[in-house]
Amino acid sequence: MGEVYTARDTKLDREVAIKVLPPTFANDPERLARFEREAKVLAALNHPGIASIYGVEEHALVMELVLGPTLADRIQQGPIPPAEAEEILLQIAEALEYAHERGIVHRDLKPANIKIDPEDKVKILDFGLAKALSDPATPSGSDPTNSPTMTLRGTIAGAILGTAAYMAPEQARGKKVDRRADIWAFGVVLYEMLTGERLFKGEDAVQVLSRVLEQPIGLDRVPLRFRKLLDRCLDRNPKDRFRDIGEARFSLTAPEQPSAEPVAVPPRTTRLPWAIAAIATILAAGLGVIAIRHAQEDTPRVVELILPPPEKGQFAPNSNATGPPAFSPNGRRIAFVAITDGKAGLWIRDLDSAAPRLLAGTEGAGYPFWSPDNRYLGFGAADKLKKIDAMGGPAVTICDAPGFRGGSWNQNDVILFNLNGRTGLSRVSAAGGTLSHQTELDKSRNENSNRFPWFLPDGRHFLYLGRSAELEKSAVFVGDLESKERRQVVPGDTPVIYTSPIGNSPGYLLFMRDQTLMAQPFDAGKLSTIGDPVPIAENVDHLTGILAMFAASQTGLLAYVTGGITGNTQLTWFDHSGRPTGTVGEPGKVQWPSLSTDGSTVVAQRTNVQSGGSDLWLFDVLRGTSSRLTFGGGSSQFPIWSPDGGRIVFLGMRKDGEQGLFLKGSNGTGQEWAIADATNRRPTDWSRDGRYIIAETTGGDIWVHPQMEGQKPSAYLHSPFRKQYAKLSPDGHWLAYQSNESNRLEVYVVSFPTPDAKFQISTNGARIPIWSRDGRELFFISADSKMMAVEVTTAGGKLQPGIPKALFDVRLGNGNARFDVSKDGRFLIPTAVAESTNAPMTVVLNWQARLKK
Repeated sequence: MGEVYTARDTKLDREVAIKVLPPTFANDPERLARFEREAKVLAALNHPGIASIYGVEEHALVMELVLGPTLADRIQQGPIPPAEAEEILLQIAEALEYAHERGIVHRDLKPANIKIDPEDKVKILDFGLAKALSDPATPSGSDPTNSPTMTLRGTIAGAILGTAAYMAPEQARGKKVDRRADIWAFGVVLYEMLTGERLFKGEDAVQVLSRVLEQPIGLDRVPLRFRKLLDRCLDRNPKDRFRDIGEARFSLTAPEQPSAEPVAVPPRTTRLPWAIAAIATILAAGLGVIAIRHAQEDTPRVVELILPPPEKGQFAPNSNATGPPAFSPNGRRIAFVAITDGKAGLWIRDLDSAAPRLLAGTEGAGYPFWSPDNRYLGFGAADKLKKIDAMGGPAVTICDAPGFRGGSWNQNDVILFNLNGRTGLSRVSAAGGTLSHQTELDKSRNENSNRFPWFLPDGRHFLYLGRSAELEKSAVFVGDLESKERRQVVPGDTPVIYTSPIGNSPGYLLFMRDQTLMAQPFDAGKLSTIGDPVPIAENVDHLTGILAMFAASQTGLLAYVTGGITGNTQLTWFDHSGRPTGTVGEPGKVQWPSLSTDGSTVVAQRTNVQSGGSDLWLFDVLRGTSSRLTFGGGSSQFPIWSPDGGRIVFLGMRKDGEQGLFLKGSNGTGQEWAIADATNRRPTDWSRDGRYIIAETTGGDIWVHPQMEGQKPSAYLHSPFRKQYAKLSPDGHWLAYQSNESNRLEVYVVSFPTPDAKFQISTNGARIPIWSRDGRELFFISADSKMMAVEVTTAGGKLQPGIPKALFDVRLGNGNARFDVSKDGRFLIPTAVAESTNAPMTVVLNWQARLKK
């Protein structure tokens, strides 16, 4: 019926609420009559349980500002414990009794019109339909089963006023009503408070009203002590109903009779459907901590909510480049990466919205983090660090960030982030500009990366993971923007976040131990732990040193995902139409497959879930057997076959700190050995004549490592742009690669062994080029995740690419995982295992209260 604003009364220096009639209804006599009715009714009432009126302006009512959630919001959190329900009901009954004694019937009593202020005091609102039977009825609302007040026009004397689900039967029939209509509504509200569900439900007003008139009323779910009260309130014959709300109040306060049936005791933790609107309302009420307090309890209840992924999507379960969710600093929003239609994007769920929203322009996003003012989200995508307004708009590039693994943003607009997953932390202004190195890898600990920064409240100190090739040496440190000093605070190979003190609870570090989420008290002023770690959630998705799917707000919210980020893939064969034709090996964390020249064997990288390390495995395509190839400890990644099939080159990160190109015989015998002058490089191809190994650096340059004695490696393509996945054509004359030189990833081809000629092959974004075995086609993945094919001719030594054609949709098990192509044109692709989809997110309110049990 109107719009309500908070305002300040400048004469009396107090906050008030102003209910304004919208301009579109300013000349509506029925709306004006309702406004006038409410003003007159409230002027006649002066009770602490009824919201007061202070004055009337033109088309506006100046009213008492009542903070706090509505009773509807409270019920959305779940059934209300009997003792708490009794206290609320007594206050409602006292306010109604006061109004009834003055001849005023509310006629629209429902949970949405009852507020509970921060001191747990009840206020009844909205007397716009209070008893005035000679006044015209007012049409408003369209969904009477939900919350809007409804009027069905009939004769003035028989108008149906109120909300359908809470109407007394006589009110639904359009008959004259008295205070007993409020007593019926009182009973319906009581039932909803005790069960958490509406008594009368339906798809439309007609269905709801028919159930009000005819549906049997079962009270089996109601505690025994309330059944007699409800029997008398919910009698369809008003003559047999309580005649006065005072009788209901007396029934509530009467001594309880002994009973053989125990009174139901609510569990400590309640798992409920996602109640977004309730959370938002409580937050907006300024309670500080999201807490549902029992009137007799000193500690907030712990409540669990289940947040499903977006429709037809999943919470980023198949890529370690997508990252965990992130709460905004004020706890009002949660950002997360979800995959829909095979594409990763950044989503936000506002806690006052029933559904998440996708931020346009965030394709391929990973590791979101918030600005301290709650306005922007930082994230990694397309080898860049970017930011975007949380309300939408274009994504803005801040700087290059290939292999981005987490960021944090302080009050001075400094962003700390991991540049490429294999270095220390870097810092940059949120406005962009020059990068500087903040942390250095500790070689004495064999560190291979610093990642997952998290600013502490002072904006100067920060937490981060120092990851070691010797995983048992990995630990969480606290660093300092103003020095290179650091202090170890927690051992382990895990991301970590800090939550500030709430109430009597200390601040906590949250981190992983295997699949268990731990909380350890932490003094952010002294930069040290002040107690032992305790478990707070089990089976949380966690890839050691890579990803942990949990988040926490500074307002008492915790979120985590279980069973959704297994990261398992299956090496699967696809034909040119995208039809699967078979598999290789067993499902697991398998990626980067490479086919031997004769196509009989596949070598691929398999990650160990517990250790976080990886080794190379061989898969016999015909016999279906598999065997482990590397045992060097640390990680072995990105394998490539030699042309004769006798050796395999790969990136090795060893426990002794050595990192670079390694070789090993494909028969599994003998020792692996490092290639000289190949530190911090990973292989991408081996020329068919055996003369060159192609590799890329962490900085994104392409190098050539000659296999002829006496020749030194050299940079083949060096520029400020990032170049990756270089692949030689079978004739060895052309080198395909992906690059971001046009501000998005595209596939290019350059001549080889001298870069005299260059061509752009893709036209609308692309990555991961692979040549067909005969060199007549070049394949790559488009920006919209389609397998693309380009016919290529090299007549007269000149490259002539055709027009890219889409073959089929691709769903790589890892966003950057490589695929390979067989002689007969089949594609071997690591594909996400289907059972890892649709895992929900658990959101816990007042999670700190668990630690006190």
